[in-house]
Amino acid sequence: MTYDQTVAAPSPAAPRANRDQPAPTLTEAAYEHVRLSILRGRFTVGSIVAEREIAEELGISKTPVRQALQMLRREGLLEVGRRRQLIVRGFTARHRAEVLEIREALEQISVRHAAKEMPIEEIDYLRLLVMRQQRAVQAGRDDEFVDLDEEFHIRLAEGADLPIVANSIAQLRGFVRIMRLGTNARDATHAVAEHTTILDAIEDRDVERAT
Repeated sequence: MTYDQTVAAPSPAAPRANRDQPAPTLTEAAYEHVRLSILRGRFTVGSIVAEREIAEELGISKTPVRQALQMLRREGLLEVGRRRQLIVRGFTARHRAEVLEIREALEQISVRHAAKEMPIEEIDYLRLLVMRQQRAVQAGRDDEFVDLDEEFHIRLAEGADLPIVANSIAQLRGFVRIMRLGTNARDATHAVAEHTTILDAIEDRDVERAT
């Protein structure tokens, strides 16, 4: 199979994707490749992301790479640098505060609705995700922990029947992922404990305690 054909590049951002979905286009494959390189810390904040180098690395033409980079710029993970190159976006303290405030508001909406009406089957699934998070922490699998953490927060909104909130949280995950690069094991362990406490409150239908 040549790179002039459609390339299959599964995305961990969609853990429940349908296996019957069509394979991604070259633009989508390039987008996913660069996005993961940013989120995994391979492309650090402020580093130049050159379309020619990405195209050579993937063995494809520059056109789909250019389209992918523009998608990432619109998403906010890339920005135009001083010399007009695209660079990995940095976050000021004010940017971080804004993202966290938006995320907190969305999470509170999710938790309030979940405590009122989330089916027990969804609560059980979230507990399974927390168990998997704990195992990832113990094994030192940082990327797996963050993937599971993202799934937890999105699934919490989905399980509360809040698709718009879930989509909004998903849109912020790139920002949050960059901001939390270097999260240590103590932070991860604390997050697992918090998730367990929240789920206990949701199962008890205690809206105030969960929030």
